[in-house]
This record gives sequence, structure tokens and C-alpha cells, in this order.
Amino acid sequence: MKKIIIWSLVTIAAVVLIMWKLGANKKANEAKTEFVKQSNAGDVPVLVEKVTKSDFSQGFLANGNFTPVRELTYLAEIAGRINRLMVDEGSVVKQGQILAYVDGEILGTDLQSAKTNLEQLRVDKERYESAFQTGGVTRKQVDDAKLQYELALSKYNAASRRVSDTYIKAPIQGVINKKYIEQGAYLSLGNKMFDIVDVSRLKLAVSVPEIQVVNLKVGDKVNVTTNVFPEITYEGKITFIAAKGDNTLNYPIEMEVANISGKQLRAGMFGTAHFDLPKAMAAIMVARTAFVGGVNSNQIYVMENNTAKLRKVIAGRIFGDRVEIREGLNEGETVITSGQINLIDGAKVIAQK
Repeated sequence: MKKIIIWSLVTIAAVVLIMWKLGANKKANEAKTEFVKQSNAGDVPVLVEKVTKSDFSQGFLANGNFTPVRELTYLAEIAGRINRLMVDEGSVVKQGQILAYVDGEILGTDLQSAKTNLEQLRVDKERYESAFQTGGVTRKQVDDAKLQYELALSKYNAASRRVSDTYIKAPIQGVINKKYIEQGAYLSLGNKMFDIVDVSRLKLAVSVPEIQVVNLKVGDKVNVTTNVFPEITYEGKITFIAAKGDNTLNYPIEMEVANISGKQLRAGMFGTAHFDLPKAMAAIMVARTAFVGGVNSNQIYVMENNTAKLRKVIAGRIFGDRVEIREGLNEGETVITSGQINLIDGAKVIAQK
């Protein structure tokens, strides 16, 4: 008994669905018939829109990755054995801070010898200069003594520099990102020692389309956000705008971003730049589909008294499916946005909903 009831209900539902579908098809056929009647009457059915002016914001977003403003790989400028290593990976260092000591015993001996020789030649130079005043020596002897002294001074300065180089000092502030040496290892000239990364300031590199890059200049302030600290807005400043775009007409832009203590960003993280440009003046915007054969044709149809009039316009910037019209249209006119394929200048048209 239950099965009979179920099958009856299913049958009734199917009949109702079929009747509804037939009714819908009948309405669609009636609409098509009316469309054909209008077409046969000579009026081409089209879609239209009223021309209005609208304000629009030029602000936009651009994404990129953070890189350090300064980073370098420190290479050895002196050969010798490392006596003491003062830092490790992750150590925060200041500019001029000593990172390591290289054995400088032999260099220290050379420096002392150069210093002694320099002092002796200084005394000789002064003695010759004094004797020259009384006629005891010739001018050439005085000049030779001065030359010997100056050569010794150069050797002393070079020896002093070599001794100073045994104190390996940080050339910039930052973090020891990688250490290539260990205490007791022997250094040769040019050996890698440390990778130092300064993340007190970061650089965010993004690409900006040509339509927006013209509104930017070096020095502009930019708000920057990240997914890791969504509650914080970092302040950036544009430091570079490329003079040449890539093949897609995007222009590389770099901005410097100051880090915030406690919410410190790291190089390689993802960031979003918010370019908040002033709102543009009201402009006439029309649908992109209004153009005959594409935006570059600069031709559209305007409906006047149910007649299509071909109009030459000047297109401006493109915002998605809307195009700015700089010249050729006035507010309040009616633009044909669909059906142009069936039109010629002066054809009779009828607006469809």
C-alpha cells in the first residue's frame, strides 16, 4: 500500500514538473516571436545605457616580497689563523664591532720594525736639515734623507693597516645570517667569512601597471600590510620607479619600509602595498562592450530618437569592464552597448530591457 502511495506522489510531481516546463518554453517562444516581429518591422533590438559622470578612486594594491635594504658577504682581507671568534649565527652586530681576531704576531713584529726604522730616519732627516743651514751638507743629501723618511712612513702605514686588519670588524650593522668560519681555521685572502643582513629597514619590490605608475613619484608615502601581522600598518616610502616597463607594461617599483620593534618583519616575507591616491575628478564611463570592434576603434553608437548614430570618441583609461571617455560624449546621452553587429549609421533601433 505504501509503495502505491509513493509511486502516485512521484507521478503527480513529474506531471507538475512537465507542465511547468511546457509553460516556461511557451513564454520563451512568445518572447522570441515578438523579437522576430520587431526585427521584421525594421527596428533592430539593442541594449542601451544612459551616459552619466561618476567619481572613482584611483587607489590600488600591489603585492611583493621583502628584501633587506643592505646585505653583504664579508670576505677575508688578510691571511692567517683565527684566534678568537666573537659572534655566531643570529648575533646582532653594530657597525665597527669586532667579529673575530686573526693571529697577528708576525705582523706585529713587522710593525715594530717599521716603526723603529721610521723613527731613525726621522732623526736623520732632521739632522741633515739642521746641517744644511750651516752649509755642512748639500741640498741633494737633504732631499735624499726626506725621500728615505717618506718611504719608511709608507711602509709603516702599510704595516699598521695589516695589523689593524687582524681585527675583523663589521662593516654594517645587522644580523649574522650565516657563518662560514670557525675558531682555529686558517683564512686565505678572499675566503667567505660572514653573511650580514640589515633588517632594521626592508625593501618591498612590486610591479605597477602603466595606468597607475604615472600617478606615483619617488618620495611618496605608502602604507604596507602583511599577513603575519595583519593588525600592524607599516610605513613605506617609494625610493625607486623604473624608467622602463616589462613586456606586460608593468613598472618595477621599490619602497623602503621601516621595521617595528616587537613586530619585526623578515626578508622574504610577503607584503601588500596600499597606494591611496586622491579621488579622481568625475568622468564619463561607459561599458567596454559599447565600442564597435574594440576600444582602439574609438567608435560607438549613440541612440537618438530610436536611430543609431555612429559617433567618434576618445577613450581614456580602462577600469575592468568600464572605459573612460575623454571626448565625444555628453552626460545624459544614450549609448548602445549591445547589438552593434546588426547596425549601420542611421539604422532604426529599439531598446530592449
